[in-house]
Amino acid sequence: MTERPAPTPDDIRAFEAQNPKLRARDAAAALGISEAGLVAARIGAGATRIAAHPDRLIPAAERLGEVMALTRVEACVHEKVGVYGDYHPGEHAAMTLAEDIDLRIFPAHWVHAYAVESPASEDGQPPRRALQIFDAAGDAVHKIHLRAGSRHDRWPSLVEGLALPDQSVGQDVAARRPAEGARSRPDKVDILREEWARLTDTHQFLRLCSKLKMNRLGAYRIAGAPFARALSPDAADAMLQAVRDAGIEVMIFVGNRGCIQIHTGPVRTLAPMGPWQNVMDPGFNLHLRRDRVAEIWAVDKPTSRGPAVSVEAFDAEGGLIFQVFGVGKEGRDSRPAWRAIVDALPARTGVPA
Repeated sequence: MTERPAPTPDDIRAFEAQNPKLRARDAAAALGISEAGLVAARIGAGATRIAAHPDRLIPAAERLGEVMALTRVEACVHEKVGVYGDYHPGEHAAMTLAEDIDLRIFPAHWVHAYAVESPASEDGQPPRRALQIFDAAGDAVHKIHLRAGSRHDRWPSLVEGLALPDQSVGQDVAARRPAEGARSRPDKVDILREEWARLTDTHQFLRLCSKLKMNRLGAYRIAGAPFARALSPDAADAMLQAVRDAGIEVMIFVGNRGCIQIHTGPVRTLAPMGPWQNVMDPGFNLHLRRDRVAEIWAVDKPTSRGPAVSVEAFDAEGGLIFQVFGVGKEGRDSRPAWRAIVDALPARTGVPA
């Protein structure tokens, strides 16, 4: 079987023009290219290659006022409206701790970036503008979409300040690294359980897994009660409905290798559509492909501030889709109500080996 030739930039632009409503990720998949390659076909015609490092990009984004931050994995999209601020740089990990836009950033995966602009439409809609960041394989890491109330007047100088000398059309990308499936060490389960019981911070958990040559999902599969309980895959819906009905605040994490985005607050409006379950709240949208949830776990980790109870979903390849925790802030402690919700979620019958 012969491989189809790679589409030229003209081919890519023509395909987009013929399919204006197709999402960028789906258009790239249909063309057999990376999403970064899709955007880079428009360099000089609505796209500008810019500096990707968060130390330059995030402070620039702070100048744009209210925007929409988007982080996604294949099965889930997390969107927050707010203003970037309180940026904390770091060689291996950085953070944005603004009130609404709360990110954990891993700079090594911020490799390609573009400022993208679509012209104003004939019906009077203003130009659509966004900063888009991709990893080495050309997969989207994070996107910053301007809104009607954003500081559009600052866009030209921002793009000029971030633009790179190389504005050639097209983008070479590396091979995509496959997702890591569950890694367990049943012979180490006693050590896992003993050290899990002594955790004082949730961040210690991944270090424990690494030391025992396991990963998160592999550890959950062998730990057993009271540490991890396998839930029915439809528990994701039940969990979101219960959080909505209880009116409590939770923390919802969605992240890829380069960025984790966090919503802290309630879930008010659920709008299922086909395979998607959608949270459609002012300032926060979540789009979850329920049919991509292969495993979901209730997890209990001890900390110095009390138990950290989470619900965590994984896809069929072992990739993490989302994590949800109760809020434990002083005066906003939802943890007892959250634990009651988690304890009531239906168990899974038959656990993957």
